[in-house]
Formats: sequence, structure tokens, C-alpha cells
Amino acid sequence: MGLAVAWQLIHSGHSVELIAPPTASPSGERSGTAAALGLLMAQMYRRSSGRGWRLRQQSLSLWQRWRRELSERGHPIPFRPGLLQLAGSIDELEAQRRLVEQRQAQGLPLQLLHRDAVLALEPAAPAAALGGVFSPDDGQLDPVAAMAALRADGQAAGLQPWPVAVACISRGSGAAGTSANDRRWLVHGLDGTSRPYRWLVVCAGLGSAALVEALGHRRPLEPVLGQALELQLPTGCDAGRWPGSLSWGGINLVPRPGGRLWLGATLEPGDAAQASQLEQLQQLGGEAPAWLRQATVLEQWQGLRARPAGRPAPLLEHLEPGLLLASGHYRNGVLLAPASAAWVAEQIELGERA
Repeated sequence: MGLAVAWQLIHSGHSVELIAPPTASPSGERSGTAAALGLLMAQMYRRSSGRGWRLRQQSLSLWQRWRRELSERGHPIPFRPGLLQLAGSIDELEAQRRLVEQRQAQGLPLQLLHRDAVLALEPAAPAAALGGVFSPDDGQLDPVAAMAALRADGQAAGLQPWPVAVACISRGSGAAGTSANDRRWLVHGLDGTSRPYRWLVVCAGLGSAALVEALGHRRPLEPVLGQALELQLPTGCDAGRWPGSLSWGGINLVPRPGGRLWLGATLEPGDAAQASQLEQLQQLGGEAPAWLRQATVLEQWQGLRARPAGRPAPLLEHLEPGLLLASGHYRNGVLLAPASAAWVAEQIELGERA
């Protein structure tokens, strides 16, 4: 999230430092966006109003613009359009039918697929699928490629990294040669250094809670661990023939080049991985087709999501003059990154006018 915010601000004409330590995670664990599968599920969102709906639609549109701009400057982000969510019960299929009616009335191109169409997919979908809803405008982008593109393009535009682990934040008091406004916030590194900032955006995932609580703002965040797999599919089996990524029972199946597949992710409250959850993942809860059960595991990884406790995700708050919080995106950090970055840019613009 911090990288997306920094990229937006540097291209909005601000001088920006990205404060982030070099990532060094335990084996198999990835941090933040690197652990995500990159699903952009916006038009298939079940609500049709409210902040969550607006953020998703704004982000889907902004991702299209961001990808175009980055590609024009030599930093393309692979994107696979299309998302098919399968129904495993009559009630779920009926809910999908109502959703398609609502979206089509809004002028959005969702389609309801009947059982015959789903069962005709190659490689085969779970046999228990009764149908599904297909969104051609939702899809999946490569999150690691997206981070690399934003970083390279941002640094070319003047984005400055400060690779330090943050110990705490304190309120500034002004100093010789600087105005109090330019030193409203001090960031203190674990290495003993500190730097002043006029505006500070806290987007440190689970670490955000402790940083702002020390300033009197209690915003607890709960860890929810997710495990994922990369599989090599059997010879002749290519999920790239699907109309997009598939979703079954909350598990996403994302086609990758070379006959590979990303599968994930689990939802495990807390920060401890359960081996049984990973075993069930490849079995799709007992509904995995034969080709999926026969696939070879190439890699497995895990990451922690930050879920707000007692508040809706994400946390986008102007806590104090010059102090913004953009964190707690839970399962939608990649999707909501552009809209969150746009919100930050707007808050700074409004604050500078005041």
C-alpha cells in the first residue's frame, strides 16, 4: 500500500520519501502485496452502494489508467481479464442471478452461466458446480510485477527510499531552519536516526496499530493468515483456456504461464499456519477435479492480512493535521490500492488549502 501511495503522490507533484525496511521474512512467508494473488473483484462485489462499492469501482477504473500509464513508460503489468465465480448451491446460484440482474441494470456486463457452460470448461471445473457468474471487467494482475513497476517508475520520477525499520512516530516541535509545520511529525528509526515530515501517511499493515496507538489513536488490527500454492498442472492441462480466473467456495484458481496455477488463499485467524488448511486447499474442500489433485506443488507461501477490529476495512482516516492512516485493507489491498492512494492525495491537497 505504501508504494502505491508514494507513487500517486510523486506524480501529484509532491516530494516523497518511502520509509520501508528491506524485507527479510521467514522461509515461506511473504509480506504484504507479495503474498497476494492479485484478484481485482470489483463489479462482482455483492453490495451496490456504500463506501466499499465506491472504492472498488474507483480502483478498478484507476488500475486501468495506472497500467496504461506505466506501460507507456516502459513498465507493463501483466493483467488477465475475467473472473468466474462458481455456485455450489441453489441458494448461491439464485443470489448470483439477482446480482447479474442488478449489474446489467447498471450497465455492467456481468453474465450468468448455466451448469452446462460451466461443465464444458477445460480443464474441468468442480463437478458440483451448478453454474456461475462471469465478470469480464474484473480480473487478476501480477502483484509482484505491479510493485516492481510502481517502484521503478516512482524512483525515475524522484521517489526517495529510506530503508529503515521504524521504531515510533512522535509529534515534532520545529527546529532551527525549519518551520513548525514542516516538522509536524518525526519518524524514528531503529537505527537511532530520525527525520521530520510535514505529512506522514501510515500504511504499515499490522504494524500500523502500534504506531498510531502510541499517539493516542486506538485502531486495533487482527492478523488473518493466508496460505497459497503454486502448482504445475499435468501435461496437456492448461488453465489458460478458461475465460479468466475461477473462484470456488472462497478459493481462487489463477492461471499462470507455462501450465501453472496459483491456488489460494486460506483464511486462518491469527498468525500460525495450519498444515491441515493447506492440505484442504488443493482438495477444494473435497470437490477438486482429478487434474487438480494430480498437480505438483512447486511452491507454497503464506502472508498476514490486517483486518480492522470492530471497524470496516479499510482504515482511511485523517487522524490529525498532517497524519493520515491508510491501512487494514484485509483481503483487498491490491484491489483498493489506487483508490486509497487517491484518497491520500485528496486529503493532502485539502489540508494544504486550509
